[in-house]
Amino acid sequence: MVHAVTQHGYTEPTPVQVEAIPAVLAGRDVWASAQTGSGKTAAFALPLLQRLGAARHSRGRFVRVLVLVPTRELAMQVSKFFRDYGEARPERLKVLTVIGGVSINPQMMALGGGADVLVATPGRLLDLVDHNAVKLSAVETLVLDEADRLFDLGFAEELTRILTLLPERRQNLLFSATFPPKVQDLATALLRDPVRVDVAVRAAKAPAIQHRVIEVDPPRRTQLLRHLIETHQWSRVLVFVATKYATEHVAEKLRKAGLNATALHGELSQGARTRALEDFKESKVQVLLATDVAARGLDIAQLPVVVNFDLPRSTDDYTHRVGRTARAGESGLAVNFVSAGTHAHFCLLEKRHGLVIEREQIEGFEPVAEPMSATSLPNTGGVKGKRKSKKDKAREAAARAASGEPEPTGDKFPTGPLEPTRRFVWRRMR
Repeated sequence: MVHAVTQHGYTEPTPVQVEAIPAVLAGRDVWASAQTGSGKTAAFALPLLQRLGAARHSRGRFVRVLVLVPTRELAMQVSKFFRDYGEARPERLKVLTVIGGVSINPQMMALGGGADVLVATPGRLLDLVDHNAVKLSAVETLVLDEADRLFDLGFAEELTRILTLLPERRQNLLFSATFPPKVQDLATALLRDPVRVDVAVRAAKAPAIQHRVIEVDPPRRTQLLRHLIETHQWSRVLVFVATKYATEHVAEKLRKAGLNATALHGELSQGARTRALEDFKESKVQVLLATDVAARGLDIAQLPVVVNFDLPRSTDDYTHRVGRTARAGESGLAVNFVSAGTHAHFCLLEKRHGLVIEREQIEGFEPVAEPMSATSLPNTGGVKGKRKSKKDKAREAAARAASGEPEPTGDKFPTGPLEPTRRFVWRRMR
């Protein structure tokens, strides 16, 4: 195992590995919080491979280690890690991946005789349970990787059902970059005298990420993105957008401009998603337009640039997005496009991450619309999407009252005479 680690380029363990590996080897429950890119997969996979030395003592459709993950791409990545490092062991391990988006029949056949390690997304795992293709009553270790995302993506009910199928006596390992209240409640109920590993604060300082904020009107973002790629000669760039439609739309525009771009989103078949990601990793594709399906757990070596074409909805999502660059000691760049409508939201992201980033404007792409003055809005919340909350509407009303602006009506423009420039700005902001 040590030889395999050395062969794959590890020279020394990361902080989360230093604290988690001994606890996992000892059979303890572990509650680990560590920043993205800090080596969480190795922190649980290496010691579990070490502990899986004995031959399977249960025949039939049984599983010894169950790893639950929120996305198909992360499932395949974790499985590859187990297989690559498991090859160094004298005993051959059976590592299987079960995910949606592909035929269930080959997975049912592969599960004949059980598995040492089963990496699964919750929905497909329950489909296999319903088909009596796998039994979870012999699971020795349960791993929840990216535990917070399992709740964010609506897996709570599925996760609850899976937990009822597991034996009462087992080892539980929770790994995630963040632990919101829902996950903390789960950890408290699930774990027994856990070893707490919390290196998130220290890890957050480690990545050498340069943050940039470029002000631009929304219709000019694609042109600006092309300009930046060509001007700075970025070899690869991962671009996050808000919707599946936008990934295809922007990718098509970039292809027409001569750039090799492709889309990655949840509506693609699993084969198309795998090809898009592999082509990007192998530099066959220069620009990957992706939704947040690519924001968690994916390890893309030496990725120089991440662009937030659309800002993330939450501060946690910002952490995971920019964490795709500056991994394993490398440096990276995170570029954020900010418009008049998203200015307040980015101020919130800055505040909660303790960042102060200078605003830039690129010659030829200067925005026309002007953001609402930040001093007129209290810093107690932010915009989380296109639909405004009651608090956001109340803040805007207070800002209009302070500035003397009329209340908006059902008309396209407010009533009363306005200067032409003022009228244009009001429309763009609205």
